Amino acid sequence: MTLQQDIREFLTSRRARITPQRAGLPAYGGRRRVPGLRREEVALLAGVSVDYYNRLERGNLQGVSEPVLDAIARVLYLDEAEHAHLHDLARTANTTPARRRRPAVREVRPALQRLLDAMTEAPAAIVNGRMDILAVNHLGRALYAEVLDHREQPGNLAHFGFLNPRGPAFFPDWDRTADDAVATLRSTAGANPYDRDLSNLIGELSTRSDAFRTRWAAHNVRLHRTGDKRFHHGVVGDLTLSYETMDLGADPGLVLLAYTAEPGTASHDALRLLAMAATAGSSSR
Repeated sequence: MTLQQDIREFLTSRRARITPQRAGLPAYGGRRRVPGLRREEVALLAGVSVDYYNRLERGNLQGVSEPVLDAIARVLYLDEAEHAHLHDLARTANTTPARRRRPAVREVRPALQRLLDAMTEAPAAIVNGRMDILAVNHLGRALYAEVLDHREQPGNLAHFGFLNPRGPAFFPDWDRTADDAVATLRSTAGANPYDRDLSNLIGELSTRSDAFRTRWAAHNVRLHRTGDKRFHHGVVGDLTLSYETMDLGADPGLVLLAYTAEPGTASHDALRLLAMAATAGSSSR
């Protein structure tokens, strides 16, 4: 899919979900021919001409100003992730191809690995926007053993979730996990549309997974900073863990992901058991 198509389908899909009533427009009755707002209504509310908005929605964001993007985001009720995605698409449209390519991060600095290793009671990993697991601590390796247990390096959470038969069992809330994974990749693609590894991953998932392809077509984007996640681990059973993500400012595109369990819960006990099993496994080698 080209950048123009991405822009067009993103704006069209966001416009279709906003009713005139939600936008503060009067309802005159009668059946509307289009779902959501009309283009001329978006233009009116955003303070631009109909011709100008039509050009934007056709996929041409060249020369568009940030205030106009912000006005469109306001009219379409874009959330933080969607607002950032729109700006990413515009930034790409207004950047020469020679400046668009960013080297893919494949390794982490030794200091980051030491930081992970110092986190002895929480599973932790460093992940990039393609959902590659680039580094883990001892407990993180134990938690993600199934994801990391294959020949491909590094392990990839999206690839495992959609293409590995064990994915749905490992992630009991598979639909939610799948939605989040696609939204993460869509956000990353908006910021880095010329990342060859990312394009190859999206191409493979689109070709081999109907579930991925359907979700990708929805153009949903999302930021995942904190929340809860359920796992079914082959050694300790079910876990419900809280996660926090922290952007690594010195390493753009990398995120530190850490999990904890609420004290006194079955998941807390299971996490301690996993730590003991991982330690015992290391000692026996």
